[in-house]
Amino acid sequence: MSNANTYKGSCFCGAVQFTVTGEPVAMGYCHCESCRHWSAGPVNAFSLWQPDALQITQGADNIGTYNKTPNSFRKWCKTCGGHLFSEHPGMGFTDVYAAVIPGFAHQPAVHVNYQETVLHIKDGLPKMKDFPAEMGGSGINLPE
Repeated sequence: MSNANTYKGSCFCGAVQFTVTGEPVAMGYCHCESCRHWSAGPVNAFSLWQPDALQITQGADNIGTYNKTPNSFRKWCKTCGGHLFSEHPGMGFTDVYAAVIPGFAHQPAVHVNYQETVLHIKDGLPKMKDFPAEMGGSGINLPE
């Protein structure tokens, strides 16, 4: 028997439900234009998980996919339009949006793509120009 944490999440209307099990690989905030436009907000709270940590428990046939680029396959509910998660094949992770996992305590460690920010946040966390070097970015930190 596993003692890994399991968190339940869903789309806005509840037609699509899922669980994520374990702990995310990374958590933070993304400020890129693509995430901002997709989320209709000034910043997107992300939690990156190993793909097998995510299990769709209801409504798998109700999930739509949109990919503007080969880097992100964004998933959404076909009924309510609620956003669910993004698959990032190049990174090997699935980004489950923190806002759709109500029982999960989002503990951000970094801001990514901060060069594109429209909302400056002074929280003491590192502000990456793009991504960490180990994820294919420049690894450059910007001032808060």
